[in-house]
Amino acid sequence: MSTATTTAATHVLITGATAGIGRTTALELARLGYHVIATGRRAAELDKLRAEAPAGTRLDTAVLDVTSAESITRAAAEVERLTGGHGLDVLVNNAGFGLIGPMSEISDAELRRQYDTNVFGLMAVTRAFLPAMRERGRGRIINVSSMGGKITFPFMGAYNSTKYAIESMSDALRIELRPFGVDVVLIEPGVIRTNFADTMIAPVAQYEHTVYGPAMARADQLRARMESTAVGPEVIARAIHKAIRRRRPAARYVAPWFGSLVLGFLAVTPTRVQDFAMRRMGFLTAATLQKRDLLADPARV
Repeated sequence: MSTATTTAATHVLITGATAGIGRTTALELARLGYHVIATGRRAAELDKLRAEAPAGTRLDTAVLDVTSAESITRAAAEVERLTGGHGLDVLVNNAGFGLIGPMSEISDAELRRQYDTNVFGLMAVTRAFLPAMRERGRGRIINVSSMGGKITFPFMGAYNSTKYAIESMSDALRIELRPFGVDVVLIEPGVIRTNFADTMIAPVAQYEHTVYGPAMARADQLRARMESTAVGPEVIARAIHKAIRRRRPAARYVAPWFGSLVLGFLAVTPTRVQDFAMRRMGFLTAATLQKRDLLADPARV
């Protein structure tokens, strides 16, 4: 794919486009002249998105639940119709979510839900649209990972592990698909100002009576600490556009740019020091966690 490619002839599908990064990217790429096919599970939100598209642009929508084989099949048929049988030039695997919780306490069901969407759903959608790219000898798959695919944060181990998986799978796909003219690119966002965090901290109350209760009760403070460096989703939309338009894209784009400095610093920082910092960030100190015992047994105060 070349920077000289006419954007109007470039068909781009984005998963998880009803909010946050996906929604912002869909509108930005449509404004730049791409034919955008925005997908998501909520038809009403897709209708709103389509209505918001600038006049004169081409932004189509299709309902797509990445965890449903039937939904993926229907979406693939709709893509064939919308592209006149050409298929996708670019697939942006953006759909994903996370739930906060201590690794030893999070349920199998909640762990599977995150893997079903973030990992298995990503691969199911990729398999659906890859054959046309491979047959044509040209295409690009952009997987939205996270800096959390390189760094594990307290109480985010389940979500982070899905992003570590995406990093490894994308590396394998990049090597395996290059002979067929298909590029695979990773986008690694830092903390972004979206409603993602609201979903992530929703389960906090269920851990109130576990040994991590006192730390989990301060989830809002943990969130504030992490969001102190947050940027808007438009920063990620620009990184995705760069990954699309570059003739030879990089394997990874960290966004915002200063995230690369953080990753570089951590690469030379001893694990023991990193662990200490993460414990402090997550209020995982003996003094904090012992408050649970004091509350349960006032005689110890």
